[in-house]
Amino acid sequence: MSALKDKLKADLSASMKSRDEVRTRTIRMALAAISTEEVSGKAARELSDDEVIKVLTKEAKKRREAAEAFAGAGRAEQAQAELDEQAVLEEYLPAQLSDEELAALVDEAIAESGAEGPRAMGQVMKVLNPKVAGRAEGGRVAQAVRARLGA
Repeated sequence: MSALKDKLKADLSASMKSRDEVRTRTIRMALAAISTEEVSGKAARELSDDEVIKVLTKEAKKRREAAEAFAGAGRAEQAQAELDEQAVLEEYLPAQLSDEELAALVDEAIAESGAEGPRAMGQVMKVLNPKVAGRAEGGRVAQAVRARLGA
């Protein structure tokens, strides 16, 4: 059983009682995404906290991308609604790494894997991803590794 999923369910009840529409809508959507993930594949299963974090990270990224698309189309109200939902989701995610922390982890991973040059990016990412897990977006991590390897 996932403690994070239980917290989401408890927070859903609380937000419904306090009539917080944004929070209620966002948590319902998150729980639906988690349920969908649980029944995908060959057999239904319970997700671990790490897997729940991956689902929530994916949902937060969708909100950010949608907000950018709405803002680009001059639809500020919809963009703000997406950003509000993203803010609720981020409360359940681990704190994001600062640029300095990410750079230090990238350097560590490069030293650990003994990688050199742009072709070694895969090796570095393999070592780095478990250390970063949910604390930095994949694109940002890849960009930092590319910069360090001179790709």
